[in-house]
Amino acid sequence: MSKLLQSNIRKTIAAANIVCAALPCTDDSKDPLLLYLLSEDYPKGRLDHDDMMAIINEPAYWAFCWASGQVLARHILAHRQTFVGKSVLDFGAGSGVVAIAAKLAGAQRVIACDIDPHALDACAENAKLNHVDIELLADIDALSGHVDIIIAADVLYDRENFSWIDELKDIAHEIIIADSRVKSDLLKGYKIIDRITASTVPDLDEFKEFSDVRIYRSVI
Repeated sequence: MSKLLQSNIRKTIAAANIVCAALPCTDDSKDPLLLYLLSEDYPKGRLDHDDMMAIINEPAYWAFCWASGQVLARHILAHRQTFVGKSVLDFGAGSGVVAIAAKLAGAQRVIACDIDPHALDACAENAKLNHVDIELLADIDALSGHVDIIIAADVLYDRENFSWIDELKDIAHEIIIADSRVKSDLLKGYKIIDRITASTVPDLDEFKEFSDVRIYRSVI
């Protein structure tokens, strides 16, 4: 168990715990992708005021493996030839699941980018757990040069993030996005290359529509 991530999650939910979990989309492998995630026994009842305010001010997105992250990780590991020897940036990395998958797939350089310092802690700890090396980046504007591929999962829940889509095209020739919360016709210049059903871990009992994950690839 990661003492650092345990300490970080307690800053958001005082009674929460972090556990090591194998991803359901990859656990058919002899060496499943592992992540430190929020335990299934997290408090589900009414939270006190302090916990509620902490969740609002410091949401622990990094403590979940969202459905889109699982699906994109599985897609990456099933299409290793796309990533071998490439430089890859994971935009809005969260737990780091897709960054780690890219490294396991053979990418030469992988950068996990997230504005949440606790998410970068999770990326570092989870990379170590899977015996891979990734770089950490807190600000996309601080990236030096270009990368071959940008990967992103579950970043379009906030419509304000749509402005990033056009800007990312200046950084990489190829962009692959996994999402279940956006209508296909809103992503101009992208085509659907895969569609898989998955559930967030731990299970949040979300609407069924959020388990229908589509993977989009930029059209050059």
